[in-house]
Amino acid sequence: MRRKAGLILLALAVFFAALSPLLRWYAFPRLAKIPANQYQDMVLEAKDATLLDYGTMKARKVPKVTVVQTLKGNVEASERIERTAGKDVVVWDGLSYVQGPDGKMVSRIPERYIFDAHSQEPVHATGEMVDGDPVKRDGIEFKWPFLTEKRDYEYFDAQTRTTSPIHYKGTRNFRGLSVYYFEQTIPWTKVPFPKTMPVRGITPESVAKTGTTRWYTTVRKFWVEPVTGAPVYGEELHQEELRGGTLLGGRAKVTAFAGDVKMREDYIEHTVALVKDNRTLVLLMTSYLPWGFLVLGILLLALALYLEARGRRPADPAPAETTEPEPVSV
Repeated sequence: MRRKAGLILLALAVFFAALSPLLRWYAFPRLAKIPANQYQDMVLEAKDATLLDYGTMKARKVPKVTVVQTLKGNVEASERIERTAGKDVVVWDGLSYVQGPDGKMVSRIPERYIFDAHSQEPVHATGEMVDGDPVKRDGIEFKWPFLTEKRDYEYFDAQTRTTSPIHYKGTRNFRGLSVYYFEQTIPWTKVPFPKTMPVRGITPESVAKTGTTRWYTTVRKFWVEPVTGAPVYGEELHQEELRGGTLLGGRAKVTAFAGDVKMREDYIEHTVALVKDNRTLVLLMTSYLPWGFLVLGILLLALALYLEARGRRPADPAPAETTEPEPVSV
């Protein structure tokens, strides 16, 4: 019985030891993915910002500019693309909606972002666009990959429709989480006008006829939780200018928008709580279970060897029987 128990323990030890790397390096890359039907929204604010009054074409100080960003998973589109892509694909239909302190629209820019559900690498397919213009993204946008590394990444900028490095600047503590801080600077670049303008009757084509152009620069900052790859906080030092043309009445340039855009406090709290929950699930597959199975396999192996050694130990010899001397008779 002892020999049989040792063989069973040895088989279990091999099983759990083999399961440990399989779970981490085989199962996790295939099971960890962004759900195709995910929906999320985020509200950012720029307080004491500068905003262009299109009625007077003069920049003025305003108490607050609000940016509402939504990302909605398009399941039907993702399933259609998956049939030809041969991989799990997520399609996010996004919208960046900017409104002034009076609640009126400043700009409205839709996006369609298509990416690999596991690696977050972009997938190029029909429908990939920014504000109705077809684009071919390189690099990430909105989310970093699972198990983010301490290095620079290529990040797509929707305003310029270009990709440039976003630099790893160090590890920081944010609301009890250890996060990686990334920063990207977009220099002054000429960018297209939004398709939907804030003044009725004005279109990008009519503005182009005046010779006025739109320019943009930003310093983009993200605090990213590395296990999930999810940003827990974001901030942009954002500036836009209109330059030249008859629209400005002889002026060389005018500020269209300038402000420090930050996540609103209630959305920070919600995002941090959500990331903490998801972080535990990812760690379960990448650390807790693999290491636990490995330790369990080692303990089972040690116990199997112990039982085998006990089974091979020779039994103690039985003590010799002693007999009483018989009486001598004469």
